[in-house]
Amino acid sequence: MSVRAVRGATQLTSDTREEMLERVTEMVTAVMTANRLEVDDFISVIFTATSDLVSEFPAYAARRLGFGEIPLICARELEIDGSMPRVVRMMAHIDTDLARAEITHVYLHGAAALRSDLTKVRSVPDE
Repeated sequence: MSVRAVRGATQLTSDTREEMLERVTEMVTAVMTANRLEVDDFISVIFTATSDLVSEFPAYAARRLGFGEIPLICARELEIDGSMPRVVRMMAHIDTDLARAEITHVYLHGAAALRSDLTKVRSVPDE
């Protein structure tokens, strides 16, 4: 087993608690599925959110998925002129047999435009 990092990001259409929980749950679940991970494979997760998201902590969605014993932290994303609004990002440290090049990073909804060079998962269109 090796320690690897896996990235994810998603964009919300509006800052509501319901959408925060839905989109972060979707992102974390997609990272797990794409990399064949279980909760016990996670060492820690860092979530960041842009300053326009204040309705809920992103980590709460992971806690609801069973991440109660995994160290989680939320932080504020840098405020850079022209940056994408309403984005939650994650960087998870995991135990895995996957080689670095085999890790699948997941960028959903509008956030798929952030790192098309990294993600192997198709974007999910907003409805």
